[in-house]
Amino acid sequence: MHQFEKLKIWQKAMDITETVYRACTTLPQEEKFNLTSQMKRCSVSIPSNIAEGSGRNSKNEFAHFLGIANGSTFELITQLMISKRLGLIDELKITPIINELVEVSNMNFALQKTLKNQ
Repeated sequence: MHQFEKLKIWQKAMDITETVYRACTTLPQEEKFNLTSQMKRCSVSIPSNIAEGSGRNSKNEFAHFLGIANGSTFELITQLMISKRLGLIDELKITPIINELVEVSNMNFALQKTLKNQ
C-alpha cells in the first residue's frame, strides 16, 4: 500500500526509538529487564506497527495497526513519566521525547482520519 520508509510518521518514530535506546543507557542496571526492556519494546513497536500496517491489504487494516502504534505511543509516554517520578531519568531528558511522542500521536490520528475518509 505505502512505502513506509517515506512516511514522515515512520521516520519520526524511528528517531524516537533511537533516542529512547540512548536514554535507556543511563537507567540503572537493575532496571535492565524491567522498565528499560519495556521502554525499548514500546519504542520499537511504534515504527514497526506503522510499517506492518502500511503493508496490509486495506486501509482499514492499516488504520488498525496505526491504532496499535498509538497505544504503544501512550504506553511509552507513561513509562517515561514513571521513570521521571522514580528519579531514574531527568525531566530535561524525557520532556523532548514526550513532546515528539505527542507529535507522532497527532500525526497518527490525522493519518487514521485520512484513511477512513478515502
